[in-house]
Amino acid sequence: MTDPAAPAAPAAQTGRPGRAAGAVLGAAVGDALGAPYEFGPAGSLSARFPAGNVELVAGGGWEIGEATDDTQMAVLVAESLIERGELDLPDIFDRFRRWAAADPKDIGIQTESVLTGGHPWDLAAAIHFNGTLHAAGNGSLMRAATSAVAFAHAGRQATMDAARRIAALTHGDRAAWEGTAIFHELVRLALDGTDPLAELPAVLAAVHPDHLERYAVVLAPDWHPGRATEANGAVWPCLGSAVWALRTTDGFEQALCAAVDLGGDTDTVAAVTGGLAGARYGLAAVPRRWTEPLHVPLPGFGGRVLRAAELGWIAEQLAA
Repeated sequence: MTDPAAPAAPAAQTGRPGRAAGAVLGAAVGDALGAPYEFGPAGSLSARFPAGNVELVAGGGWEIGEATDDTQMAVLVAESLIERGELDLPDIFDRFRRWAAADPKDIGIQTESVLTGGHPWDLAAAIHFNGTLHAAGNGSLMRAATSAVAFAHAGRQATMDAARRIAALTHGDRAAWEGTAIFHELVRLALDGTDPLAELPAVLAAVHPDHLERYAVVLAPDWHPGRATEANGAVWPCLGSAVWALRTTDGFEQALCAAVDLGGDTDTVAAVTGGLAGARYGLAAVPRRWTEPLHVPLPGFGGRVLRAAELGWIAEQLAA
C-alpha cells in the first residue's frame, strides 16, 4: 500500500523526476480522458469541444476523472514493485486476481479469463492462448507506464525483458510482449531526455524477429491509423496509433486529444499516448484541470481511491 503521508509532497515538475511523474500521470489522465468515448466514432472529442480547451467528462458509466482498468492494473504493478522491491511475478498476478475477483467496472475479456480460470500464475496465460490462439490485445500495453518508469534505469535489454515478463502474466501471444517491450524502451529513452521517435530503428532492432515486420509497419514515419488492418484494440495498431499521435502533434494535450479522436479503444490508446507524451514533455505539460478530478478506484483493496498526489508519489518511488 502506498504511504498515506506521502501525497503531502507534490511530484517534481521538471527534469527526469518530472518526466517520470509525467509518464505515470499522463497515462492515467489519458485513460480518464478517453474512457467516455470508448468504442465511439472518430472525431467525437473534437466535435464536443470544437474550440479546444478540452475537459474531462463523464460518460459510458465513468465519472469525471475516473480511471479505468488500464490505470488500476498499472497501480497494482507499481505497488508490487515498490513493496516487494523487485519484480515478483507471482505477487503481481495475485494482486491482479484479487482485483478481478472484486468485480471491477471494466476488465478485458481475455484478462478476466486468465485471472479467473484458477490456473497458476506461470501457466494461466499460456493455457488461455493455447486454447484460443487469440491473445494479442492491448491489455498488457495499457498498464505498462508504471513498470516502464521502474525499469528505465536498467537499460534497453533489461527494461524490454521486464516488459515481456509482466505482459506474459495475462497475454500468451508474443505480439503483446513485444509491443509492451517497445513501449518500455520508448519511455526509457524519453526519461533520459532523448527523442524516442528518432531512436525507433534501434528499438526495432531489439524486437523478436517473428514480430519485427508488423511493428516496423505501424511505427514507420509515414504510417497513419487509417492504414491499420486491425482495430486499435489489438496491441500493434494501439501502439502505432500512440506513436502517430506523439509524432504528429507538438504538445501533451494535443497528442492525447488526437489519440482520443481516433475512436475505438479510446481509453487505452490515450493511456499509451499519455505515458509516452508525459515521459517526453514532463509533468508540467499535463493540464491541471485534468489532474484535479483524476481518481483511481482499486476494487478488492479496501475501497481505496488514489488521486493525483498518490500517483505522483508512486512515480517518485518507481523512479528512485
